[in-house]
Amino acid sequence: MAAGQPYFDECLVTFLSRCSALGLPIEDSADNGSVTLHQIDPGELSPGEFSWQVRNEVEAGANVVVIDSLNGYINAMPEERFLTIQLHEILSYMNQMGVASFLIVAQHGLLGEGMRSPVDTSYLADSVLLLRYFEARGEIHKAISVLKKRSGSHEHSIRELIFSSDGISVGEPLREFSGILTGVPHFEGTTERLTATGEAK
Repeated sequence: MAAGQPYFDECLVTFLSRCSALGLPIEDSADNGSVTLHQIDPGELSPGEFSWQVRNEVEAGANVVVIDSLNGYINAMPEERFLTIQLHEILSYMNQMGVASFLIVAQHGLLGEGMRSPVDTSYLADSVLLLRYFEARGEIHKAISVLKKRSGSHEHSIRELIFSSDGISVGEPLREFSGILTGVPHFEGTTERLTATGEAK
């Protein structure tokens, strides 16, 4: 499987270093040609040129494309109203070519109800995953949930997302809490003790 990943927000050395810290050997995949990485400067690349680069990767055999992040792509757009048109064109092309596309969007704000996305592209997506920070017992945790899956049923629970040197893992459903997506949840379990992984016992 060949994959292409254009990224806007980090230099190549930093990107590879962070992947290595998570136990993801993406440098090996880049060396053997199964993954192609492109660092993009929004100030030096027009939206049309970016679309052309994506098409080149697909025509070269990429069947997975990850854009990290859409925020950088937004900054490259001369006017925000053209963003949806450009995205729709790129995603439609990749869909017709049988390419799986992943778009990463960083929200504004860290905790609480003030978090918001800089652009609403959810209607373009077949599936939407939401990652949120939340506070619990004096610690910052991360939660993951599936907001949308265009066809069929999907996982409805909110689970803790854990990044470590062992990789990325997803914990059990956070059933002892309510209000996690607000960033400041309420504990509703029968005990007052919380483990390091966020599980109430």
